[in-house]
Amino acid sequence: MGNHSDGSPNHSGTVATAGQNEVEKFQDPGIPPHRLRLADTDPKAAKRAERQVAVLFGASVVGTLIFLVAYFAIDLGDGTSIATIRLQNALLGLGTAFAMLGIGTGIVHWAKALMPDHEVSEERHPIRTEEDRLAAVRIVDDIVEETGIKRRPLIRNTLLGAVALAPLPAIAVFGDLGPRPDRALAHTMWAPQEGKLKRLTRDPDGTPIKASDVTIGSAFHVIPEGLNELHEGKLNEKAKAVVLLMRLDPASLNPSAGREDWSYNGIVAYSKICTHVGCPVALYEQQTHHLLCPCHQSTFDLTNECKVIFGPASRPLPQLPIAVDAEGYLVATSDFNEPVGPSYWERDEHERSIKS
Repeated sequence: MGNHSDGSPNHSGTVATAGQNEVEKFQDPGIPPHRLRLADTDPKAAKRAERQVAVLFGASVVGTLIFLVAYFAIDLGDGTSIATIRLQNALLGLGTAFAMLGIGTGIVHWAKALMPDHEVSEERHPIRTEEDRLAAVRIVDDIVEETGIKRRPLIRNTLLGAVALAPLPAIAVFGDLGPRPDRALAHTMWAPQEGKLKRLTRDPDGTPIKASDVTIGSAFHVIPEGLNELHEGKLNEKAKAVVLLMRLDPASLNPSAGREDWSYNGIVAYSKICTHVGCPVALYEQQTHHLLCPCHQSTFDLTNECKVIFGPASRPLPQLPIAVDAEGYLVATSDFNEPVGPSYWERDEHERSIKS
């Protein structure tokens, strides 16, 4: 025990060098003894582990084939039953699971059962000369040699097959995305057709809307005339063209230069597609004249051309220019002057071409 009364240290395991105020460091205990695995001492166990790894890689190949068969052989045409869709989804999920897990678990089992597992330690040193580069090359060669891939053709061949087939599901899925949309996202059905202006109609029945039907404080969900008559691509066209129609006191609107005639007696129309991630902006606060997106709470000021006043959206909602025809029905005088919805890779280019 140390002498606590005079503040002398309590010596516990340290040794002072005679004549010096230095304490010796603990000795490095070294690396613990290496424990051999069964595959290290029994050739039969090593061969069995090799076959297990090959089976796992083979399971990956089978999983990829299941995915491809389910993707291409099961036809999801018109009249496809829910049971068929569920069957395809189940096979696609199982195929992907076996394809990925087979490779992953096979590599893990290969490393744990067959690759050398000797513990090593090496002092750090700065990389200096060509000798160090050659040493690094030798390390890589040693790693390849330790994997045993050269002397275990069964593992090598099954791994190559699994890795070669694994990307095919992704290629099939990406290939099914279809052709590039090009300028399809830049235009909607609101553009005049053969010089005829499109009427604003109620969603979903397609009834035309008269200006006298729209009272102050009211809001209409609107689709372009002729949308319901489409037989193909109806949902895609609707996703771009849906509009919110509202009427305010004309004195509360603040149109910018060039947009003075885009509304009619306080009636304004704006795209219903949020410029953040494309959710439907379906909430209208009559007292504040705010439009709200329920997904991420982006808020747009209807009195100031739907500029963003809160939330993650970075662009105002596109405005649809409207007027009234000879029969009193609301019509779109042109398409939107910018692409609707969230940003995409060519949006700015499309916007410039629309305005030019």
